[in-house]
Order: sequence, then C-alpha cells, then structure tokens
Amino acid sequence: MAGLELLYAWARAAVSRPQDALICGVHWELVRHGYRCLGAGDQPGPDERKSELLPAGWEANKEVYTLRYKSVDDARELLLKAIMVEDSMILNIMDCSSQKVADVTLAVADYVNPEHLDDFHRVYKNTEELRTRIASGIIAPLGAPTEKAKKEPEAKKKDPELHQDDDPLRVPHHHPAGTRAPSWPSPLSPFAVGGEDLDPFGGRTGGMIVDPLRSGFPQPGIDPSSGIPGRLPPGAVPPGARFDPFGPLGAGRSGPDPDHLPPPGYDDMFM
Repeated sequence: MAGLELLYAWARAAVSRPQDALICGVHWELVRHGYRCLGAGDQPGPDERKSELLPAGWEANKEVYTLRYKSVDDARELLLKAIMVEDSMILNIMDCSSQKVADVTLAVADYVNPEHLDDFHRVYKNTEELRTRIASGIIAPLGAPTEKAKKEPEAKKKDPELHQDDDPLRVPHHHPAGTRAPSWPSPLSPFAVGGEDLDPFGGRTGGMIVDPLRSGFPQPGIDPSSGIPGRLPPGAVPPGARFDPFGPLGAGRSGPDPDHLPPPGYDDMFM
C-alpha cells in the first residue's frame, strides 16, 4: 500500500482508536482509485479543494465518520459514512449525482492491530484482503473515475510520393508506392497500337474508348483538301467534307482512326 505510510505518519497524532487507523486505510484506497477528499461532514465548507490528505476534524466523531470525495476527472462526488456497530465498521458510500449506493462491512480486528497504533509497520494486517474488499464492494459498483484523455500523438508526416494511396477517392496506381511510373513508349510507335486500351487509366493517355484524339500528345493536323502526297492531288477532297482516309497515313497522322467510336453529334444534320 505505497503512500499509506506517509499518510499514516501525517495523521498519527489523531489516531487514538483502531477504527481511526482503518479509516486511514480506506481513505488511501479511494485516493489510489482516483478520488480526492474535499472535507468532513455532509455539507461543503468554504475554500474546499481536492486533497490526498484527510481533512481537519476527520476523527472528531469516533462512531460515525463522514467524508466527502470527488474524482480527479470531476465526474463523481461521493459521500462516505463509516458507522461503528460494536466491533465492525459499516462503510456506506453514495454517488451524489447518480444516487447509487454501495456498502461494505469490515471487522476492524481483521485489518488493524489495536496494540500497535504507533507503529505503521505492525498496525495493519491482511492489507491485500482489505484492498480487495474495498475494490469489489465500493469502487466496482460505483465505477472508477475515467482516466484523463491522453494526448494524441502528433500526426505523422506524409511523403506525397509514398502516401498518395491514402486518399480513398484517388484512383489507385498500377505500380508499387514509392516507385516511378514505368516509361511507356510513345503512342505513335507502331508497337504501341492498342496499348492505351489495355491500360486506359494508367500512365498512358488516349485509346479507342478514352481520349481517342490523344489530347495528351498534341500533333499537327492534316487537311485532306490540300492533298496527300502520293495519295490524293490538291482539291480532290472538298474543304470541310467528311473524309475517310484509305490506307495508312504514316507516323504523322492525326485525328481519330476510322475504327474509333463516332464523335458526339455525328448524326446532327446541322453540323
């Protein structure tokens, strides 16, 4: 019962009967479980404050001890009355806010040696049993005070490259976090045909379904009305006419492939 020795040494001058020593033990158990004493008596006094010590006048009535306690989190206030009935002490405690009541009966001789009141090391006996009786009969029924909220750890610093996938709305990457995206070949490469459709949301852009015009790779356009060297003479295609190229146009071609999906509004006669 660490700490009780100091309390008993402080209160020793007021301890004259075995029940006084028992009250010291009960008081210290309440302190250990998160309560502090406000004062003696049923009614609060002036300038009260929570303390681990017993208040002045705590031992004035040897038949009925009345003490008031408050939890360290200020959530509970208890009224303790210890009533002596022959050789036993009846502990009656009420939670003032919830009106819950708990009580325990202790035989004084089971926990205090009356002939050794002046020697702390011999005055108490069966201390573990006393602690168990108070914990199970008083603390548990009324509920122990809640611990103060611990400070939340500082928010971890996020590396934007290593923690991009923490955003639940972000489209997940197709490469491991912390690595660079693979270097995709140019969409104009003859070996890259169809690659965008296989991975439309990856590191490449364009495709038959997504961005068929390859807006991510602007290319110079070809006006069929000006002619195509080796294919069509100038003026063969009227300006603005819809034109389906025949045969490959080479690596520099632009615009949608004839196999692509039609553009929006293609069937609008006013276009």
